[in-house]
Amino acid sequence: MRQEIKFKLSGEAIALEVNPNEVLLEVLRDRLGAKSPKCGCDKGDCGTCTVMINGKTVRSCLVLAIEVDGQEVVTLEGLMDSGLTPLQKSFIEHNSFQCGFCAPGMILSATELLAKNQKPNKHEIQEALSGNLCRCTGYTPIIDAIEAITK
Repeated sequence: MRQEIKFKLSGEAIALEVNPNEVLLEVLRDRLGAKSPKCGCDKGDCGTCTVMINGKTVRSCLVLAIEVDGQEVVTLEGLMDSGLTPLQKSFIEHNSFQCGFCAPGMILSATELLAKNQKPNKHEIQEALSGNLCRCTGYTPIIDAIEAITK
């Protein structure tokens, strides 16, 4: 039995019907056209499906769509309303990505960290990124980009 949900997606009011077993990732990509959250492992291990719900990062492959009723969901696209953020620019300047598959999860996780702690140390940065796998960079340029913005 389908259920109507209403939520904000990166500031835009959304109302749609979902199946009780439909996960947020499917709704965002397949029905709403968001391209930044991706299906990597479908188990919540890799972080490629990361989005923010009410300012906290979550793995959208593990969240049922009905759970976001009345919530604020932000994807990477939602951070870029008026161009690249300083954090995104720092990632570019530090060549933090090769394939870019992990980029949305890394940037959203770093955004959440910096909202809580504007001067994180290296260990805190590593901890904040721990749920995001990157197969290309070895993490060093990603950490460097975050550290550079906190100086």
